[in-house]
Amino acid sequence: MQFNNNNMNLQKRIDLLIQLSKYLEKDGEEWRAVKTKAAAHNAWFIPGFIDLAVKNICTSFLQKEKLEQWAAHYHLDDNVGGKNTGLVMAGNIPLVGFHDFLCVFISGHRQTIKLSSKDDILLKHLVQKLCDQDPAVTSAVSFAEMLKGCDAYIATGSNNSARYFDQYFSKYPNIIRRNRTAVAVLTGKETPGELEGLSDDVHSYFGLGCRNITKLFVPSGYDFVPLLKAFDKYSYFMDQHKYKNNYDYQLSVALMNNKYYMTNGSILLIESDDIFSPISQLHYSFYKDVEMPGKEFSRNRDIQCITGYNGLAFGLAQNPGLSDYADGVDTMQFLLTL
Repeated sequence: MQFNNNNMNLQKRIDLLIQLSKYLEKDGEEWRAVKTKAAAHNAWFIPGFIDLAVKNICTSFLQKEKLEQWAAHYHLDDNVGGKNTGLVMAGNIPLVGFHDFLCVFISGHRQTIKLSSKDDILLKHLVQKLCDQDPAVTSAVSFAEMLKGCDAYIATGSNNSARYFDQYFSKYPNIIRRNRTAVAVLTGKETPGELEGLSDDVHSYFGLGCRNITKLFVPSGYDFVPLLKAFDKYSYFMDQHKYKNNYDYQLSVALMNNKYYMTNGSILLIESDDIFSPISQLHYSFYKDVEMPGKEFSRNRDIQCITGYNGLAFGLAQNPGLSDYADGVDTMQFLLTL
């Protein structure tokens, strides 16, 4: 079933999204109740981080001028593609699949969404609000426990689940996403404000996002004390039992293995070549040439983004724009080829 082209032309879809942004920014009683339910369902989704995700969506995605410029870049028009795209969404951070939803919605295709059990409350409510504004949305967006019979698939998950996705969706046009992370290159000349921004890049969403910094590159002789002080902003993490359990476990592992570590009492800094680090732990390596980390990782498929020297400004890692596509694959261009 295709939705009504006359009721859901491009401008109408943009207008619906702007109304959704106003609903979120109003933060009324109904939306607050939904956020409370989501936080109770998933202990990692504390209210502050749900609000952070929503704020970034409203400011970076759901702005009229930005949406119109984005649509114009791809020469979108009122023609509705009508293809049904199956979306498998992750649940590591609140509304992590919103950008995929947005791409399909604005492109004019239909979508069937399989939500993660960890994040199956927030987006359902937002889609319902869109349906309340325009009943045509009900035939444009649907949810399912299992995806079958779609024309194309976009699936986000771990490296393990990606192997399953590759096999299951290989006969159809697809985008399969795997584990990704982010790194930061420091010069040692960062201001207190920049270090606070880096702290946000490391700690937002408890470090569970693919754009969270999990590895630092620092010059030889780097003074970690100012950095650890900047990390104190998130010392309240130790009041969250799941995070504290991870910290206590990683600290025990470091002690048993006689590993050198630094800590401010809420995060462990450990020297390691691994760019991925577990929850409550941050890896670092020393460099001799500040240009080398960027050159080494500019084409690394495991790197979602680089902050600091020759990269994004500190504090922006978890605030991507409309054209910052996951895994560097242009989702909108993919949809337009269907």
